[in-house]
Amino acid sequence: MAISLSLTVNGKPVTAEVEPHTLLVQFLREQLRLTGTHVGCDTAQCGACTVHLDGRAIKSCNQLAVQCEGKAVTTIEGLSTNGALHPMQEAFRECHGLQCGFCTPGMVMSATALAAEKPDLTEADVRAGLDGNLCRCTGYHNIVKAVLEGAEGMRAGTAATSTAA
Repeated sequence: MAISLSLTVNGKPVTAEVEPHTLLVQFLREQLRLTGTHVGCDTAQCGACTVHLDGRAIKSCNQLAVQCEGKAVTTIEGLSTNGALHPMQEAFRECHGLQCGFCTPGMVMSATALAAEKPDLTEADVRAGLDGNLCRCTGYHNIVKAVLEGAEGMRAGTAATSTAA
């Protein structure tokens, strides 16, 4: 038995029919074709599926789509504006904060929520704030550097400026 669902996704109103057991990550990927949100572990451990729900970072593999009725969801596809990367996305690119890229959307979504909540981040803040996001390719050094630079870009309201060589 399908349930009608109305919410806002990346700033646009969406109405759809979903099965009661449909996870938010499934809805985003399979019905809306927003495939930047990745399915990693299906147990809310890795963070690859992180999106913003009413501005708060959540793991979409642990959230039913119907629980998002009337709420606003932002995915990695919704961060850029008019073709320009969000400062956090730009910082990840400039600081080489990714390798295979599988975890990157979830990392960026967690990092933007973290920087919005606490603009003057320290390295310790970043490491603690990204504790629920796993990367199997990097040593996290460049990810932390990217988050700090992205937070600086967010504070400035512009694209991040890289100091990476």
